[in-house]
Amino acid sequence: MAPVKGCNGLDNPAFDINEVNDQPRERIFNLSVSDSIEDDNRNKPTYRVTDVPPWYLCIFLAIQHYLTAFGGIISIPLIVSEGLCLQHDSLTQSQLINTIFFVSGLCTILQVTFGVRLPIIQGGTFSLVTPVMALLSMPEWKCPAWTQNATLVNTSSPEFVEVWQTRMRTLQGSIMVASLLQIIVGFSGLIGFLMRFIGPLTIAPTISLIGLSLYDSAGEKTGSHWGISAMTTVLIILFSQYLLSVPIPVPVYSRRKKLHTTKFYIFQIMPILLGIAVSWLLCYILTIYDVLPSDPAQYGYLARTDVKGNVINEASWFRVPYPGQWGIPTVSLAGVFGIMAGIICSMAESVGDYHACAKLSGAPPPPKHAINRGIGVEGLGCLLAGAFGTGNGTTSYSENVAALGITKVGSRTVIFLCGVFMILLGMLGKIGAVFTTIPLPVIGGMFLIMFGVITAAGIANLQSTDMNSTRNIFVFGFSMFCGLVIPNWIMKNPDFIKTGVTEVDQVLQVLLTTNMFVGGFLGFFLDNTIPGTKRERGLLAWGKEHHEDCSSTLMTGQVYDLPFGITSCLASQSWVRYIPFCPWQDPRPQEMPDDTISPKHSAKVTDEAAL
Repeated sequence: MAPVKGCNGLDNPAFDINEVNDQPRERIFNLSVSDSIEDDNRNKPTYRVTDVPPWYLCIFLAIQHYLTAFGGIISIPLIVSEGLCLQHDSLTQSQLINTIFFVSGLCTILQVTFGVRLPIIQGGTFSLVTPVMALLSMPEWKCPAWTQNATLVNTSSPEFVEVWQTRMRTLQGSIMVASLLQIIVGFSGLIGFLMRFIGPLTIAPTISLIGLSLYDSAGEKTGSHWGISAMTTVLIILFSQYLLSVPIPVPVYSRRKKLHTTKFYIFQIMPILLGIAVSWLLCYILTIYDVLPSDPAQYGYLARTDVKGNVINEASWFRVPYPGQWGIPTVSLAGVFGIMAGIICSMAESVGDYHACAKLSGAPPPPKHAINRGIGVEGLGCLLAGAFGTGNGTTSYSENVAALGITKVGSRTVIFLCGVFMILLGMLGKIGAVFTTIPLPVIGGMFLIMFGVITAAGIANLQSTDMNSTRNIFVFGFSMFCGLVIPNWIMKNPDFIKTGVTEVDQVLQVLLTTNMFVGGFLGFFLDNTIPGTKRERGLLAWGKEHHEDCSSTLMTGQVYDLPFGITSCLASQSWVRYIPFCPWQDPRPQEMPDDTISPKHSAKVTDEAAL
């Protein structure tokens, strides 16, 4: 692959992130100034948000983003299927996987085109996994005992289909109603008001408890074969941490250099997928040679790759997911309130992702109208996810934001193409069926990594706060501990809540068994009532850090204006200024104050000072 020059004069770093052009310099006036400029160029994206890389690079990077989001997206239907009584229905699990990839691609295209318009992937959110599992663990929704026995389950029987589809339809309706909150908050501009009160001490326990609350699911899968799970975990750690900067030489051809090799950083791109693939292959080899036990009652049987039976042959080659494919959605009041708690957490995360994505893609900080539009479109994404029946919602993917910093390619064209890939792969039924054959201990090994990272990501939000403050230590510690204790006790004593009103009992049951709600609510209440400065609470550091790091030369309108000339059509309308999600600029020319230095004069002064 021939190196492609970017806007800043660097070679394309998709294969070699450290490779810089070797054009001769005629003169070097000051070594320190030259080094500083070189460091700044190295940190800038080769392709900014509005740039369009060559078609072959677009395809490669789009596949890379798909693989980066793969682990997080595929984990969600595998977790939710347990609460839906689908442990022994691999064909339906494959359809859920296809559906969530299809909806993720659709929502990604909507976000890039009409939403915040930054290169940011949309996918399933773990913020909704906890309230969903809390809802499905209520006494009236617990799976019948016979659905846990593979020998008693006939996946095509009307009785079994009704068992899981009634649960799915309840999830669908609850997610769709709860998503209206996000739509209203986004398009009305209320997100800015809410973010005044939601700080790191609210977000940190909320996100951390998402990972900690899933330890039981990870433990069950890991315990099905500790050896295979440990191997998967070790491989992912090896690829993602120790071999992160180790390149693989790949032969490429270009007109300038002819046939030569370049460095391909494969371990940066797909460490989770590589770890799963190696363990999966080993399990397949151990299966065909009957090293693993073939008796379902023996330990290690679930590590076999033929446990799911003939699911690949049964799955159709082409299947298009559609709204209402599981029936007409129903609504649970308890589910709505629980999922709303997860959506509020998701909104706070997404605002942070927008700022990080803008910084890494060479865009100016997102204006209010773009943030409002982004949150509103995420709400529409949750509405679509509920209608299609993924059993989950959608949110911005932090993993893919981080990938922008590695590849130095922040083009939204690449993310748009990734959305197209996800839609196409979501329509291939065989692809989803293949993923369901991943052995349970392999999934368990992946969960150990993913849930641990989610927990640590939540704690990382505290870096902007003053953790030498006894106030902050108390708020975080108390919120975390109560977020573990209270739900655990309520789960063991489900009959304790009796207000006399069934609906209220159900709402309280779901909320108080949702770890992230209990911890997040306590963090929110204590952080906003116990006296403390904004600097101590970490509310000033985020915006200040982004402002200092942003060195974009793009105009805000180039990045965040609506597409297809919509902004130009609305520019002449004075009422547009009152629409929180529409860009608007005063058409009247503004005079430059006398004491303002022009950009040209400023650049000249800067150059003279540097020399």
